[in-house]
Amino acid sequence: MMRLIVTPASLPAAALAALKDWLGITVSADDASLGVLLRASLDLCAEFTGMMPLACTVEENLPLGTDWQSLTTRPVLAITGVDGIALDGTRAALGLASYDSEIAADGTARVRIHDGGALTRVAVRFSAGLAPDWDHLPEPLRHGVIRLAAHQYRSRETPGAEPLPPASVAALWRPWRRLRLA
Repeated sequence: MMRLIVTPASLPAAALAALKDWLGITVSADDASLGVLLRASLDLCAEFTGMMPLACTVEENLPLGTDWQSLTTRPVLAITGVDGIALDGTRAALGLASYDSEIAADGTARVRIHDGGALTRVAVRFSAGLAPDWDHLPEPLRHGVIRLAAHQYRSRETPGAEPLPPASVAALWRPWRRLRLA
């Protein structure tokens, strides 16, 4: 499975302002690097919790098969399209009659292709995310993202890698963690 974020979630100025407030920064000289740290913190939140925190458009490539195949990204809000990918890499949109899709109440989703013909893979596009925007993200997740970005900013010049996320952030995110058995 290969996942690609087609349209990333937008981070409002309020997220950057909260991080700068947490760090006590009043100038705008580091805004770009702080924005990168916020995005990286959101990515780590997604990996740690097993859920995409903010709504975005995602594409996952799956091998062709006629059995049900689960998407790894959660929670899926809507499947917006499925493309068939031929051996030479060309893509063609599959019609609704060519596949089935299901989204469970917990946000897990799966697809099944009826007849792939000469296709080798499928690309499933969908929207996924726990919250539609930063303001609707649950407070522990939002605060953990800010704290992790602040932690990374403060430790940017220290030697050696520390375990991520730090215990203080993991404690905020742990209740939201969803584990999957492989």
